[in-house]
Amino acid sequence: MAQEKSAQAAPQQREEGDPNRWKALAVCLVAGFMTLLDVSIVNVALPSIRTGLDTPESDLQWVLSGYALAFGLLLIPAGRLGDARGRRSVFMAGLALFTLASASCGAAQTSLWLVISRLVQGMAGGLLSPQISALIQQMFQGRERGRAFGVFGTVVGISTAVGPLLGGLLIQTAGAEEGWRWVFYVNLPIGIVCLFLARRLLPDTPDAKPVRLRRLDPVGVLLLGTAVLALLLPFVQSQQWHGNAKYLLVLVAAALLAVFAGWERRCARSGAEPLIDLDLLRVRSYWLGSLLILLYFAGFTSIFFVSTLYLQSGLHYTALQAGLAITPFAVGSGVSAGIGGRLVDRFGRPLVVLGLTMVALGLAGTAFAVHQVPGRGAGWAMLAPLLLAGLGSGLVIAPNQTLTLSEVPVRRAGSAGGTLQTGQRVGSAIGIAAVGSVFFAQVTEEGWATAYDHGLLVSIAFVVAALVVAVADVVAGRRSAARG
Repeated sequence: MAQEKSAQAAPQQREEGDPNRWKALAVCLVAGFMTLLDVSIVNVALPSIRTGLDTPESDLQWVLSGYALAFGLLLIPAGRLGDARGRRSVFMAGLALFTLASASCGAAQTSLWLVISRLVQGMAGGLLSPQISALIQQMFQGRERGRAFGVFGTVVGISTAVGPLLGGLLIQTAGAEEGWRWVFYVNLPIGIVCLFLARRLLPDTPDAKPVRLRRLDPVGVLLLGTAVLALLLPFVQSQQWHGNAKYLLVLVAAALLAVFAGWERRCARSGAEPLIDLDLLRVRSYWLGSLLILLYFAGFTSIFFVSTLYLQSGLHYTALQAGLAITPFAVGSGVSAGIGGRLVDRFGRPLVVLGLTMVALGLAGTAFAVHQVPGRGAGWAMLAPLLLAGLGSGLVIAPNQTLTLSEVPVRRAGSAGGTLQTGQRVGSAIGIAAVGSVFFAQVTEEGWATAYDHGLLVSIAFVVAALVVAVADVVAGRRSAARG
């Protein structure tokens, strides 16, 4: 009888799991919210930073691009480090570094100081972020795991939506002169409380052990980072570096990417773990989906960058007014993301084609609205087309991730997902650099609307390129089905 009761209790205990798991999830979600919030909240602070630190245009771009690039490059090695050394310890290290970097950003006295602090902040976010999904998998089973990931997805959407509004409110409250500092200082109390709770509530990793540096592929990280940096430099520094010789760095970037590909193949042959599993690129849906999301993130993240600069510096909106003006995009994306997740199994890649078409039309409508309603009324005219673009965006990101990973073998799912996220962050950095260089080249005393038009055209070009990739995947899929 005792053995029978014990046998019945064991499954029940496994089903119940850690009694603190939902509290631990709350800690993870707050920390994740903070790192993702810093992607969007800083946009409305850029004009204040520009005035407060006398920041050149290139440094404004690095404030955003540097964060995205550093974040993306550390995602994959940080995930491996957490699995090997313990997710709680890596989570806490990333959170502590993020909090300290936020304090350094807020205290910055020069634009160089701020850019370096943002790079460190991005690295810390890259350390922390992979631990959240890994901890959810560790703490939850069955239906509970699905619920936990659903809550995490909601938090990701909310962080994007409230970023511009929260940044605008902070700057409005603290003043345009120094209010931008509180965009970073707001992380300090949150980070400190989360650190204390993480130590108490997060579970340790039972099979944690020392990890060899080789497993993190530092050479691959360095090669990829240097290649992307060489690609970004001529665009970010276009106003500071005169002449066309700077574009030779694009050839250097291409050469470094070739060396990176060779190194990754060598790692795979020798039995080491490469940063990016190049064999995944043989799966059509995966490589097309990865290229699509890189191009799309290059297009849509740069919209917030040029929109806030145009509204605040060109039309003299307050930070709060600018945040309100671009909020419809985030709200539309949040509303349609859930719908896209439910419909993707039914419609497949054509759903993504529809979403990208809506985004392209919405951005074109935004450019048209700025011309039709010049002056301070432009912000109101932008609301409807930005909402359309946002509704389309929700049909792109989550459905594309589902479709891109659908044919990836389960044993490679972690590597494939990490590579996909890295592509998103690298795409963001490239888009901000490219759109920013065109935007700042057109800005004059009376040319903000023209600069905004040109910047939006580059964003639309990235989105249209992503649309072409999506259509190519649909056509290739139908041909494969016909042959089958």
